Amino acid sequence: MKMAFSTLACPDWTFAQIVAMASAEHYDGIELRFVEGEDSLYKLPAFRGDGLAATRRILAENALTICCLDTSCRFHFPDARERANWIEEGERMAALAAELGAPGIRVFGDQIQSGANRESTRNWIAESIRVLADRVGDATEIWLETHGDFASAPETMSILWGADTQNAGVIWDPANCWTDSGEEPAAGALDLSTSIRHVHIKDLYRSGDTRKPVLNGEGSFPLSEVRDSLQRLNYQGFVSYEWEKKWHPEIPDATIALPHFAKWFGENWF
Repeated sequence: MKMAFSTLACPDWTFAQIVAMASAEHYDGIELRFVEGEDSLYKLPAFRGDGLAATRRILAENALTICCLDTSCRFHFPDARERANWIEEGERMAALAAELGAPGIRVFGDQIQSGANRESTRNWIAESIRVLADRVGDATEIWLETHGDFASAPETMSILWGADTQNAGVIWDPANCWTDSGEEPAAGALDLSTSIRHVHIKDLYRSGDTRKPVLNGEGSFPLSEVRDSLQRLNYQGFVSYEWEKKWHPEIPDATIALPHFAKWFGENWF
């Protein structure tokens, strides 16, 4: 398995700062979420024209892979026009992913909206993934994250089956499944199996309704169960550290968390 981190940990950094950290701490890949506070990354100079060429060059020089491009696309909206807008955003991000050699883009299901129900929402999500996958073609895959009201492995798989496309897979975030649906990692991994394309990893302190990100090894999430489950599946892809500094500004800075994870991963994952 290969080690990466999401730029959710350092949402305001420049691309040069991100690469410098990844190289210094011997990461294999970078999962792009925010750069310089922007999530529609195709808008940034670093990902257009001469800037894009320079970005590809610095990645090659540092032997780094863009292992996933994260979108903010959510397909749970009852309004078809809103879903169409997010499909268009997905197309733009998929085009950038192809330019960067990223194998997949992340999309969400995500939350059952007011006035909607689970079945109709599931169908909207599946249809949107199918349309986006058809438009993108073989350039990159569409990866659905286990998240929100559809976090559990059975719910995620039901959406993929409904999408009925070969150009889709799953980003398994077992901590989301654990907190949002009560699913234990071993069960989730078994149900998702070969649909897993990418893995998010993080530790959590959980008490009642309280959920707080903590440095790996300091929480109560069963990290070793995730590792053992992936080894049983012979998973060879990226394990990406999702330190949610963007959403939790009070937690330690990326300059602390990212080196800590690299050390923890080397000591505990093999």
